[in-house]
Amino acid sequence: MLPVKETNHPEINIEKDPFSVRFKKGLKQWREVFPFLFLGLLGAGVFVIFPLIKGVIMSFQDYNIMPGAESPFVGLENYMRAFEDENFKYAVRNTILNTLVTVPVNWFFGLFFAVLINLHFVKYKITFRTLYYLPIITSWIVVAFLFRYLFADGDSGLINFMLLKAGLVNEPISWLQNQWTAMVVIWLFHIWKTVGWTVVIYLAALQGISKDIYEAAAIDGSDGFKTFRYITIPQLRPITAFVLINLVMGAFNIFPQVYFITNGGPMGQTEVLQSMIYKEAFNNFNFGYSSALSVMMGLTIFLITLAQQKKLGKNTDE
Repeated sequence: MLPVKETNHPEINIEKDPFSVRFKKGLKQWREVFPFLFLGLLGAGVFVIFPLIKGVIMSFQDYNIMPGAESPFVGLENYMRAFEDENFKYAVRNTILNTLVTVPVNWFFGLFFAVLINLHFVKYKITFRTLYYLPIITSWIVVAFLFRYLFADGDSGLINFMLLKAGLVNEPISWLQNQWTAMVVIWLFHIWKTVGWTVVIYLAALQGISKDIYEAAAIDGSDGFKTFRYITIPQLRPITAFVLINLVMGAFNIFPQVYFITNGGPMGQTEVLQSMIYKEAFNNFNFGYSSALSVMMGLTIFLITLAQQKKLGKNTDE
């Protein structure tokens, strides 16, 4: 065995440097980098960390927004109040239903359209990608007014007009005056507005898969379905984990879909957690109760995301 030739290069023999030298090097590097990180850290502290801590503290208080007014400590009273509130039960149910309905549909159509656009004989991929992503950058208010027109009551709404002309219904449907039809409109609004993001993410992932794998599969006699099942799907597992986590978080954070379409009506039956948190804080001025709802919602999203990461992470590693 040939002897290993030692080198005096300082980066290779870092372990031979005394602790004080390594500490000074690290401190020097931090001094050089810190000015570039300072604004980001300051922004995170002011707009993320401080509001987060303040919100948790407020959830244990009967918080009064007036300057100089007392905000007495009430313990878990705000949290206990939520479980006795019928509106909270409606909000939780509607938020969970929105997640169960929109996430699978969003994922399926996102993957379907991405695979369709990625086919080798389909041209103008950039054009299709732009068209699918266009709803994402469109104003929520503009899209909300569009859907309010499409599903307007009476025969003035486009959907009712088409259904009446086709003879599928005998009288106009009051889409936004009924609980479940209003929820359907909200779900359609959410899916139409966000499915383009899933399409773009999957399309980028599909274009990143090596063509050599598909060529090898074709040589082995694999047809299109088997290639999609045994090559495309496994190659997309890490992206699928990322997509599903973001879709679940987006479904739980549903707010403009409800606020601009139904505003929680009729009789609060389409209320979701985000809209309820907003109304309790800025309509009813129950900031302590609103903060408690926010904390419970944040913990729920954190636990669901953590569970998804662990489960999908294991499937990805297999």
